[in-house]
Amino acid sequence: MSSRSNHARLVALEKEMEEAAANFDFERAAALRDEIARWKGEDEGIVGQPPPGQMGLGSNVPVREPPKNWVKPKKPDFMTKNVKPRGGR
Repeated sequence: MSSRSNHARLVALEKEMEEAAANFDFERAAALRDEIARWKGEDEGIVGQPPPGQMGLGSNVPVREPPKNWVKPKKPDFMTKNVKPRGGR
């Protein structure tokens, strides 16, 4: 398919989605939104709750990543922090 026909298809899908939302057919509007995302190639980068049965090791579910320049905080040392000295030592 040419890029012009792809663009025309996306415009038609967006118009249909808006009409479905205006008619309070939100299930149809959500399905059209997902189809538009697939056409645009945006559905691959979606990070969120994995679908049931797809959780765990070895799955292709994307992993949440921390923000850029985030540094993991130091672990507290419970053996030396907040320890009161005993007697006159």
